[in-house]
Amino acid sequence: MNNQLLLKINELDNWTIEQDVLKKIFVFETFMKAIHFINEVAVLAENVDHHPDLIIKYNQVNVLLTTHDAGNITNKDYDLAKMIDDLKI
Repeated sequence: MNNQLLLKINELDNWTIEQDVLKKIFVFETFMKAIHFINEVAVLAENVDHHPDLIIKYNQVNVLLTTHDAGNITNKDYDLAKMIDDLKI
């Protein structure tokens, strides 16, 4: 991953990089609010044809972004992360 991509992490809200994966944990008041969030992320992902790994643990959703074809984080991941941050949920 190049340095320009590494700097883009500063444009995001509390995302981290772990082993070539852009990661953020979202916590909600209830399980159903977490499910609603996952459904909204799914719509975004389909619209841009870039699909994150989503792991739900009751009211917590782990979002993991990487571009599998490239073998690491790309602009696609940062763009989708920004869209997820911009969801009004």
